[in-house]
Amino acid sequence: MVEKKAAEKKVATKATTATKAKTVKKPAAKKVETMVDAENAGFRAGDVYQALSAAGEALSVAQLASAIKKTETEVLLGIGWLLKEGKVKGDNGKVVLA
Repeated sequence: MVEKKAAEKKVATKATTATKAKTVKKPAAKKVETMVDAENAGFRAGDVYQALSAAGEALSVAQLASAIKKTETEVLLGIGWLLKEGKVKGDNGKVVLA
């Protein structure tokens, strides 16, 4: 009787171990935080302005983000700064120098 219970316990342990081994945890996605302050906004505005100047044409937010290698949030921060100063304007969903 004791041997039978021990054998059943081993089978149950192997089953739960096999189940645990198959479970794969996905790594948590890193959350990128953007500092929103005057200094960072100014630098992003400079990056956006230089990218638009170099392109010589209207660019979308995604194109600007790719060009300056920053997130779309940072690009929008820079665009906001430039819009307030009157340096850029919208043109059919794209941004162009004013």
